[in-house]
Amino acid sequence: MERAYCFLGCLLLAAGVPLDAAKRFHDVLSNERTSGHMRKHSQLNGWSSDENEWNEKLYPVWKRGDPRWKNSWKGGQVQAVLTSDSPALVGSNVTFVVSLVFPRCQKEDANGNIVYEKNCRDGTGPSADPYVYNWTAWAEDADWGNDTNQSYHVFPDGRPFPHHHHHHRWRQWGFVYVFHTLGQYYQKLGRCSASVSINTTNVTLGPQVMEVAVYRRSRRTYTPVAKVKDVYLVTDQILVFVNMSQKNDRNSSDETFLRDIPILFNVLIHDPSHFLSESAINYKWNFGDNTGLFVSNNRTLNHTYVLNGTFSLNLTVQAAVPGPCPSPTPRPPKPTPSLSPAGDSLLELGEVPDEDCRINRYGHFRAIITIVEGILEVNIVDTAEVLMPLPQPEDPLMDFLVTCEGTIPTEVCTIVSDPTCQLAQDTVCSPVEVAMGDACLLTVRRAFNGSGTYCVNLTLGDDASLALTSTLVSVLGRRPGSPVRMASGALASVGCLAIFVAVIALVVYKKRKEYKPIENGAGINGKGLNVFLEHAKVKFFPGSQEKDPLLKNQPGIL
Repeated sequence: MERAYCFLGCLLLAAGVPLDAAKRFHDVLSNERTSGHMRKHSQLNGWSSDENEWNEKLYPVWKRGDPRWKNSWKGGQVQAVLTSDSPALVGSNVTFVVSLVFPRCQKEDANGNIVYEKNCRDGTGPSADPYVYNWTAWAEDADWGNDTNQSYHVFPDGRPFPHHHHHHRWRQWGFVYVFHTLGQYYQKLGRCSASVSINTTNVTLGPQVMEVAVYRRSRRTYTPVAKVKDVYLVTDQILVFVNMSQKNDRNSSDETFLRDIPILFNVLIHDPSHFLSESAINYKWNFGDNTGLFVSNNRTLNHTYVLNGTFSLNLTVQAAVPGPCPSPTPRPPKPTPSLSPAGDSLLELGEVPDEDCRINRYGHFRAIITIVEGILEVNIVDTAEVLMPLPQPEDPLMDFLVTCEGTIPTEVCTIVSDPTCQLAQDTVCSPVEVAMGDACLLTVRRAFNGSGTYCVNLTLGDDASLALTSTLVSVLGRRPGSPVRMASGALASVGCLAIFVAVIALVVYKKRKEYKPIENGAGINGKGLNVFLEHAKVKFFPGSQEKDPLLKNQPGIL
């Protein structure tokens, strides 16, 4: 009898050896085996338990440091990059994307094949074969895509690849991705990248780990090419960020803003899966300047600080999101009159659970804001073309009389562009060194590249603020009244006057000769002509009435 028990025990032991020696998903995908307690999670939709067996014959398992990794890919090694849109608000979806980075000079073509890039040198010289891996050619083999032989068209757990009515899709699937998290795995065919999403409704709050193993397709087996893992976070707090912007503010990232100018607060909520799109969201603001509490359902708000100083900004975001309804608490039945019909049970209001329950989730944002004085406004009040004495420069000059409100600027920048104010032609910045006292008034002189119409953008700045204004100006170049043009005009006038005087003299001479005695003609004619010439000279050549257009001079020209 003892021999029978011993024989039976040996049989059971022999039968148990293959099970114990078989690889399981958690052995292959985890660097360290996770305890059974840690792997007890709610079932993810479409995922399987990592207690399932792994087909090590079809999908070889290599440990880290195995020399076979060096030859798993032609021309080098493949790197896998895993990203996610974590943190994820509990109840929302979190999406993972794994992308493959091929060795230098290799890429994926439109058909999913891995090819060598043209005109790219990887140090080994050009290859006679343009393909690194030609999945398409393998798919045309009788073995691949033939429904009668699918022995190796399966995932590591033995399940067959998903059948697609478009058989050409098989040619583009060169990789098998196995995702692993929370004690469960998900298998997927793909090209050089793959993605998967999970719902976090029943996921434990806190950091979790996602691991991915990538295999490339061979003719009758699969070769491991990369493994990667990443940490993602599930939280019950809404992730909130506030973007603050202000007119004339020089740098919004330093959280220093200007007094007496509205600040635009724009709330950004991290919700990549649009889990909160149907939720009622309230924003409660406390700006820290004793103005009270502002409650709004709009994610944007303007606020103006009227005092200098440092203020603590606090924002609380409240969202009513869909959630599980609490179980109804049993309540003792109310005594009913004895005359009530038997079986007539009245339900109390609220005993039937509401199928559309809501749970309040909160998010918080805090910031320290510094309020300072700055340049509030800038205006161009006058423009004038500058007339320069000979020799006049080739580029015409313009003076801009500028006023501003607020602090005194320390620099002025001018951008000269085309009339549409889009194509910049010249940019000049100069420090403001003159002491202007309490008044902000300065003259900015800038040169222009010839005559024409220009858009001038003028900016005044200091350490905390920038104020700008724009104007269109028409530059005539050398004006008709400039010295060069005046000289040529004077010469032309003298020529015309000489001809005019000659004609008048001839007419007067003829009349005098016709109506006056000859003996008196010479004296009278000479006297009349001299008087006429004297009057004409005084009229056309005023000797002491010259006007200087350059007498006007303003100090502090930049």
